[in-house]
Amino acid sequence: MRRRDFLKVLSLTSPLTVAGRLYAATQTQSRLLVVFLRGAYDAANVIIPVSSEFYYESRPTVAVAKPNNADPNASLTLDRDWALHPALRDSIYSLYRKGQVAFVPFAGTDDVSRSHFETQDTIELGQSIHKSRDYRSGFMSRLVAQLTGVEPIAFTDQLPLTFRGASTIPNIAINTVAKSSVDDRQAKLIESMYGGTELAPQVVEGFAVRDEVYKTVTAEMQEANRKAISPKGFELAARRIGGLMKSKFNLGFIDVGGWDTHVNQGGANGYLAGRVGELGRGLAGFAEAIGPVWKDTVVVVISEFGRTFRENGDRGTDHGHGSVYWLMGGGIKGGRLLGEQVKVAQSTLFQNRDYPVINEYRAILGGMFRRVYGLQPDRLQKIFPDVQPKDLGVV
Repeated sequence: MRRRDFLKVLSLTSPLTVAGRLYAATQTQSRLLVVFLRGAYDAANVIIPVSSEFYYESRPTVAVAKPNNADPNASLTLDRDWALHPALRDSIYSLYRKGQVAFVPFAGTDDVSRSHFETQDTIELGQSIHKSRDYRSGFMSRLVAQLTGVEPIAFTDQLPLTFRGASTIPNIAINTVAKSSVDDRQAKLIESMYGGTELAPQVVEGFAVRDEVYKTVTAEMQEANRKAISPKGFELAARRIGGLMKSKFNLGFIDVGGWDTHVNQGGANGYLAGRVGELGRGLAGFAEAIGPVWKDTVVVVISEFGRTFRENGDRGTDHGHGSVYWLMGGGIKGGRLLGEQVKVAQSTLFQNRDYPVINEYRAILGGMFRRVYGLQPDRLQKIFPDVQPKDLGVV
């Protein structure tokens, strides 16, 4: 068999083969998974500033109620200032109460473009926005270069920007997409039920309007997702990812799309609540599937930016700035909110519209890498040049 044909067969029989190199299992103690929420999730409606009356004034239709044990739609207490979305009650909240989840509000980048693509690139590259960018050097690739005994993988359709660099990194697509609740066939059946009645025109028009709105609204969301797996797909695939990281790989990246909520975002229920619930169940499933090594695993959940603090006229939220990052793991010192904070009020908003960024993402990640991998300052500078790591004391 010719070498070219041999490599072609190899690529078909093994999804974890890249450029003819078969990646073998390597057991190391520490594991790290970065989960990138593409599309900018509305952090203020997931980790909710319940001590802020300004929050409730700013979100008359999408706000989530203050904690109330008698109300299943009320938020769940984290501390005196913050609460968690009720869709995470049986997943993330349970882990938080065990001390295995922490949140970092007012986190993000100094990129203020509010462009999905530019800010996603900024974060994945991990380079200063004030210098020319090197698109051949992502921060996770530079992290790999500073480690030994590490087996990286991207659970993505294409190799993400963050893993571009000198090393060859495998990627495997896990694109399981949830179907729409009412497909075209079902819509035709519903239309036929009303055929010949006075409601028939309204039903037909209703589905036509739905399709047009869907095409218009989802066009930007699909672009912002960059072929990322859906939250439902992540929920279904997370246990497989956990199994792979338990036995084969110890440094992973996955992106999850579906977070660009300009229209009909919802509050305790609705579109965002559904996606948050799927994400939470996926992360909890990952923690369970990875088994005993969960105690040596850290999961970091990030997004390119947050969303406007005030809801818009379409009962949604627009592109913002500061976000809230999640830190998870069986061995972390969680059950709390970390990093610098400010009172959530109109006077503290960035440009009178968004959360400010006071916990810079490279400083957060640099501090995490130092604790997880024991990297010295000179090696951290090769990952995030000219950045002072911030030790949040979570590991």
